[in-house]
Amino acid sequence: MVPAPPPAASFSPAEVQRRLAAGACWVRRGARLYDLTGFVRHHPGGEQLLRSRAGQDISADLDGPPHRHSDNARRWLEQFYVGELRGDLQGSLENVTLASVETQKTDPAIEPRFKEVDWDKDLVDWQKPLLWQVGHLGEKYDEWVHQPVTRPIRLFHSDFVEALSKTAWYCVPIIWVPLMLYLSWSYYQTLAQGNVRLFTSFTTEYSVAVPESVFPGLFVLGIFLWSLIEYLIHRFLFHMKPPSNSYYLITLHFVMHGQHHKAPFDGSRLVFPPVPASLVVAFFYLVLRLILPEAVGGTLFVGGLLGYIVYDMTHYYLHFGSPHKGSYLYRMKAHHVKHHFAHQKSGFGISTKLWDYFFHTLIPDEAHPKTQ
Repeated sequence: MVPAPPPAASFSPAEVQRRLAAGACWVRRGARLYDLTGFVRHHPGGEQLLRSRAGQDISADLDGPPHRHSDNARRWLEQFYVGELRGDLQGSLENVTLASVETQKTDPAIEPRFKEVDWDKDLVDWQKPLLWQVGHLGEKYDEWVHQPVTRPIRLFHSDFVEALSKTAWYCVPIIWVPLMLYLSWSYYQTLAQGNVRLFTSFTTEYSVAVPESVFPGLFVLGIFLWSLIEYLIHRFLFHMKPPSNSYYLITLHFVMHGQHHKAPFDGSRLVFPPVPASLVVAFFYLVLRLILPEAVGGTLFVGGLLGYIVYDMTHYYLHFGSPHKGSYLYRMKAHHVKHHFAHQKSGFGISTKLWDYFFHTLIPDEAHPKTQ
């Protein structure tokens, strides 16, 4: 039997105003109050847009325009619920009719808040590592993993292994930029010696010299190839739908990418941890070494490595940054958050939409009703 939720706290308009004056970002839907102070930088519309709504009823904003917020976004909002506004609802904060307040109290998107939280807790025990639990969710896994929450996730029992699964964003440039710079210089020097030849057949009879002037082109080609690999991995590996009867494939999906969709603003899990990243980097390096001369394959590799670094840093910023409205990163942030909350089967590009355009997986534009 699901326990009854605790009675909601209540706040007078004056109490809410004091919190707003102290810098908090509280909004409301009718009489329901939400503290979004910790979420303002994550909001895809920008921090200032959300702060401009502080103290206001956001019901109309959720329904749009500019866009109607998804069911996941509405569930997400309920995690920030703090209580009810009491007193004169037509005064102090803004003019809101009592009829609209009653509508909000019976809105089916709001009322199940406690059921949603209890439903989550019934499926998994959040006090224990999740990695060994999610495989048992079966057919419920796909829906569960795509309903994001704002809470930390623990994957492993071992503190040491758990620590290896988390990474601060600055570890990526600290670890990989020096390697990228060193290898770039090394392969440029090798090309500059003029001894590198690219064979055009399976014999040594036909070959062409590879001059140092091709280094920039090979480097940029490596970045371009990484953008394609980024898209393909995200679309076909990270977003595979594991069979509902396969415990191990569900577990594999969750550790690779599902945990990120379940807790998209867990700052310790937004970039690739160095240990598994090293294995992937080594794999691509060895493949290029096997099929191309060392300096040629190596130059492609370091270009791809820079592409990976930019990708990981971009991904972190799209979750935690507050880009200027109208900028490229602002559009990419909105694009990526839509992927998380409403369009998990499209919008796979992180650093660029190029391959979404090419493979027709762009997030569809919203249709807005015409105003009279």
